[in-house]
Amino acid sequence: MPVVLGACVQAKQAPAPAAPPEVTVVAVHKQAVPVTTELPGRTSPFLVAQVRARVDGIVLERAFTEGTDVNLKQPLYQIDPAPYRAALDSAKAAEQKARANLASTTALTERYKILLGGNGVSKQDYDNAVAAQGQAAADLAAAKALVQQATLNLGYTSVASPIAGRIGISQVTPGAYVQASQATLLTTVQQLDPIYVDLNQSSAQGLQLRRDLASGRLKASGADAVKVTLFLEDGAQYPLAGHLQFTDVTVDQSTGSVTVRAVFPNPDHVLLPGMFVRARIEQGVNDQAMLVPEQGVTRDAKGQATALVVGADNKVAQRVIQATNTLGNQWVVEGGLAEGERVIVAGTQKVQSGMTVRAVAAPVKTAAAG
Repeated sequence: MPVVLGACVQAKQAPAPAAPPEVTVVAVHKQAVPVTTELPGRTSPFLVAQVRARVDGIVLERAFTEGTDVNLKQPLYQIDPAPYRAALDSAKAAEQKARANLASTTALTERYKILLGGNGVSKQDYDNAVAAQGQAAADLAAAKALVQQATLNLGYTSVASPIAGRIGISQVTPGAYVQASQATLLTTVQQLDPIYVDLNQSSAQGLQLRRDLASGRLKASGADAVKVTLFLEDGAQYPLAGHLQFTDVTVDQSTGSVTVRAVFPNPDHVLLPGMFVRARIEQGVNDQAMLVPEQGVTRDAKGQATALVVGADNKVAQRVIQATNTLGNQWVVEGGLAEGERVIVAGTQKVQSGMTVRAVAAPVKTAAAG
């Protein structure tokens, strides 16, 4: 029985070639990038004055509230002035006596000088009168010095603030006996605005910085342009910028570090002495570096920084780069990339080295982020 094949056999059509995957790229260029370093440190007051007793006596009054701001020469304590007022009165009386004695001896000397010309007195009597006049003048000078000393001691009974700042805890109370010989500590006043930040930089870091500046790898940003940004103990950034004041010239032998001091405005007294902080210092400018967004840099199995770049033929190639540190949300790259190369910043998970892709430039806002 004949078999009839009625089915229509259709020829298979060849599949259309797949479109190359689309990736987002950023062209990198050499530019001036600030070189920064983060250093630990602690805050210290701009001025510190330990208020101590300069005379002996009983404290009669404390004229301030602990923990408040005080002004320059504001009265703080009153020490019993009665003994020193009496000493001043006695010194003034001694001065008047010495002054009267000087007047008497001066008059006698002038009279003997006239009589000496007519042989009315002996030369010895005249010499004795001149000597007595000199002794009286010396006694008057000593009496004046005693008056001056007594005046100073009386003034020291009223203890005033030597600086303007915030006053601490009072170490004595009314009724306490204080002594000048023991330099009794009464209280401490600290100026907190502005405030110092003392940072510790290793001598090796400072040495490398000086070498980079000498070789031209870094360019000094200038003393007036050095920016210092402060980060508090909780990681928050201090809103006000400071400036670098000086770097110590001596290395601490116990720690191998050098003290770097910065000054920060502190109008709201957010910074208190003794706080632990971290400061970011702009040390110079590297004009041969490139900035690559963080999403365009990965790490291989060896821990090396790598980036995928799109060549002129739209093929992907992997590069090992030298990414030293970050600036904002971008990596600072000092080697491994050529001027104008396009780095893939989106779509890296769907491409491999050697693949052909369709590169789309990243939006300006994305490329300039950070």
